[in-house]
Amino acid sequence: MSEATYLIVGAGSAGCVLANRLSENPAHRVLLIEAGPEDSSPLIAMPKGFGKLLADPKHADYTPVAPHAGNRGRQEVWARGKMLGGSSAINGMVYVRGHPADYDAWALQGATGWGWDEMAKRFKAMEDHALGADELRGAGGPLKVTPHAERSELAEATIAACAHLGLERREDLNRLDHEGIAYLSYTIRDGVRQSAAAAFLAPVRSRANLRVLTGTRVVRVLFEGRRAIGVEAVVDGHVRRFDAARELILCGGALRSPRLLQLSGVGDGEHLRSLGIRLVAHNPAVGRHLQEHLLYMAQWRLADWRHSQNREFSGWRLGLNATKYLSTRSGVMATGSYPVGGFYRSLPGAARADAQLMMCPFSLDFAAGGMAMEDFPGMQFFSYGLRPRSEGHLRIVSPDADVPAEVDPNYLAEEEDRRIAIASMRFMRKVAEQPSLAPLIVAETRPGPAVQSDEQILDAFRSGGQSGYHACGTCRMGGDEHSVVDPRLKVRGVEALRVMDLSIAPSMPAGNTNGPVMAMAWRAADLILEDAR
Repeated sequence: MSEATYLIVGAGSAGCVLANRLSENPAHRVLLIEAGPEDSSPLIAMPKGFGKLLADPKHADYTPVAPHAGNRGRQEVWARGKMLGGSSAINGMVYVRGHPADYDAWALQGATGWGWDEMAKRFKAMEDHALGADELRGAGGPLKVTPHAERSELAEATIAACAHLGLERREDLNRLDHEGIAYLSYTIRDGVRQSAAAAFLAPVRSRANLRVLTGTRVVRVLFEGRRAIGVEAVVDGHVRRFDAARELILCGGALRSPRLLQLSGVGDGEHLRSLGIRLVAHNPAVGRHLQEHLLYMAQWRLADWRHSQNREFSGWRLGLNATKYLSTRSGVMATGSYPVGGFYRSLPGAARADAQLMMCPFSLDFAAGGMAMEDFPGMQFFSYGLRPRSEGHLRIVSPDADVPAEVDPNYLAEEEDRRIAIASMRFMRKVAEQPSLAPLIVAETRPGPAVQSDEQILDAFRSGGQSGYHACGTCRMGGDEHSVVDPRLKVRGVEALRVMDLSIAPSMPAGNTNGPVMAMAWRAADLILEDAR
């Protein structure tokens, strides 16, 4: 392929959608560049394979998070997917759209054209939902979505417990008002993960005008004056240049896209000059406004092995389950990890649901690092506030692309976030105490019954909470100079450069973020194609 019309950096949830949509026109030469390998591992297709992939540096990229007050000085590491499909190939696959009011809030904050009416069209266009099309759901699109099909006594007891506390049982949480409890929907079909690469890239990979490069790590955007003209990348240890005739689109995610901008001279001028980086465009917002969900995994010992999957992932049972999956695409390895979830109001007077709950029919051995199951039957709830108000930052500390950036999520800095954290722990315990669920439980094991006061609960979040892998806001979209990109996703102060990933979100969408990112990329493709006419 000759010089690309569009050069896309990052083949994750957004990049795969854009590659599909922009290459629909054979006159557009599209180059998609990915640092990781092909998505050929059989663990990617297997829904329960993501635990192994998260711990595999071939398929995951790791960003150290600075110890800070919000995590009691712990060294946290955030993992992101590093292969075709990006994090959609190693995530928990939960499909959540977010609340309509969140998108309308974006439009009110200056992201004109990104309200719910516009986003709803994109969700519907890209979906192939197993429940069929209706006024909100889509059918026939490239992304296959399926509700969790396996029913269990533990899942039904959890739903009944939440209903006893006032949550309505739903068939599908992705409605105009998502408050309620339900079997969750997943990007899974017939026991196979539907990553962005599987859904959007694989079906069009044979297009003559689409080129995909793996093992190609972009380290810098190249400019002529203020116009982006290409990228510098490392391939097999050698530096190469790739050019774009019309536009570059960064799709590296909320941790990589702002870092790449800063390394390329777009960011806070004083800071970049202090590192010896030539300034292309001064924009202090690059890397700021970082938001992340802080969740806590509370655990209980169960009375009977029938209700727990703790021994299904080791020894002879693991071999049996893996064999069953490979031969039939069924069994415990073919399903998502969180059969039941919901949205609820944790604080009195909340206008809409402000927290999310998920149930997991296994429990982790945190004393051994949290990568193995406990040796007794257990279950887990986790919960987090949907719209964190606390904001952190990401900034490079060196002009060397191999040096990790400084990342500080600034968890629990705002009072409302602390109040929701406390309320969410108390809500999880209330669910466990309900008459449908309590008979299945022996005792709470994490954080344990000694943790009762508000300050003790906050300390549990700070010392044992973790990222939801939903970071956003570091290249925030808006209508003024305090944003990084405008509503058409063009980077302010430069030409021929856009950003499309969760870093552009003006605020956190309510819930899991993979679905929103793909719908945002569908919307972005429409904008880019409009501008090309």
